Amino acid sequence: MDYLNAFLCGGVLCATGQLFIDRTQLTPARILTGYVVAGVLLQAVGVYQYLVDWGGAGATVFGYSLAKGVAKAVAEKGPLGILTGGLTATSGGIAAAVVFAVLAAIFFKPKEKR
Repeated sequence: MDYLNAFLCGGVLCATGQLFIDRTQLTPARILTGYVVAGVLLQAVGVYQYLVDWGGAGATVFGYSLAKGVAKAVAEKGPLGILTGGLTATSGGIAAAVVFAVLAAIFFKPKEKR
């Protein structure tokens, strides 16, 4: 049942994002930013945890670790945690993205779209 809930939750979130892409003039970057901000706000008011408990990995796709990192850092360091918490919590994913991007650029021939 956990897999089904994760699939449904993640699927609904992704389908909603796809509808925004198809039906509005919003760019994918703005939609993703909106998802992250919404996740942080829902985490701040305590609602997002219920979604994570039900949807599991499907609910943590957009900004959950960022929001949890900020909340933890604010509790430990005060207002400075707003700036440092998200980066500390997501630094592993950011580092992996940079490393794999460099490897892709080394092994493949990058070129601009025409």
